[in-house]
Amino acid sequence: MVFRILLTRRWVTLTLVFLALIPAMSWLGLWQFHRYQQTNRQNGSIAASLAAPPVAMDVISKPGGTVPVDLTYRTVTATGHYDTAHEFVIRQRSDASGDDMGYYVVTPLVTAEGEAVLVNRGWIALPSGGGAADYPPVPPAPSGDITVTGRLRPDETHASTGIHEVGGLPDRQFMMINSGEQASRLAEPVVAGYLELTSTNPNPPAADEAELVPSPSASNNSQSGDGAVVGKGVHLPYAVQWWLFAAMIPVGWWILLRRDIREAREKAAAVVPGAGGAPGPAEEQSEPVAAAPGA
Repeated sequence: MVFRILLTRRWVTLTLVFLALIPAMSWLGLWQFHRYQQTNRQNGSIAASLAAPPVAMDVISKPGGTVPVDLTYRTVTATGHYDTAHEFVIRQRSDASGDDMGYYVVTPLVTAEGEAVLVNRGWIALPSGGGAADYPPVPPAPSGDITVTGRLRPDETHASTGIHEVGGLPDRQFMMINSGEQASRLAEPVVAGYLELTSTNPNPPAADEAELVPSPSASNNSQSGDGAVVGKGVHLPYAVQWWLFAAMIPVGWWILLRRDIREAREKAAAVVPGAGGAPGPAEEQSEPVAAAPGA
C-alpha cells in the first residue's frame, strides 16, 4: 500500500518538490551564515580602525587613488584652510535619527601641500519655505588655518551606496561625495575619499556647526541603518531559520505520508465487508429470510 501511494502522481510531484527545497534552503542558510561571518570581519576591521591613533590623511590617501578597504573609518587629520567658494551640499541625506531629510555640507580643505581634502562637516535640515533649487543656508566654515579630525571614508559611488546620479541639479548640489567628481571643479588635486568630521581645532562656535555624522557604533545603537554595522545580529538567526526549515521538510513529508496511509486503510476497511467482525449492510440484505411456520 505504501509504494502504491508513493507512486501516485500527487506523491511523486510532492516528493520531487520537497527534495528540491531541502538543498535550496540549506544553501540559503549557508549564504546567510557567510554573510554573518563577512559582517563580523567588517565590524572587526572598523573597530580596529576606530581604535587606531590618528594619522595624517595624506599619508594613507592620495589624489587619484582609492581608500584602502581595511582603513575605512580610520581616524585621520588634515591641516589647512577651508575653500568656501567651492563648498557644496549632498542632497537627500538623513539626520542621526534617520527621521528627517536634509543635506550634508561638504567643504574642501586646502592643505599646505596644495592638495584639497573633502570634509563632510555634517548634516543640516531642509530650509523651511525654500525651494529644492535654492542653495540652502549652511553654517559658516571657520576661517584661517585649522586642523580637522575625522573618519576616513571612501568615495561614494552607485555601486557602494545604491544612489543614482541625477542630471540637471542646481549649482553646488550633488547626490554623492566623490573626489573624482569634484576634481574637475577644483584647481588643487583632490585627495581620494573624504574626511567625515568629528572635531575641529580651534573649536568653532556651536551655532556655526552642522550636526556631525554619528560614528558607526552610534548608528548601530540607534538603528539608523549604517550598512557597515547593522546585520551582525540578523544574518545568523536567518541562517538558523533556513536550516530549521530544511530539517522540517522530511518531518512534514513523513507526517503527510502517514496521514494518507491511515486514510487509505480506513477507506479499504469500509469497503471490505465484515472487516470489523460485524456484518455489513450488504450481508444483512443477502441473508435468507426464514419462512413463517405453517407456510
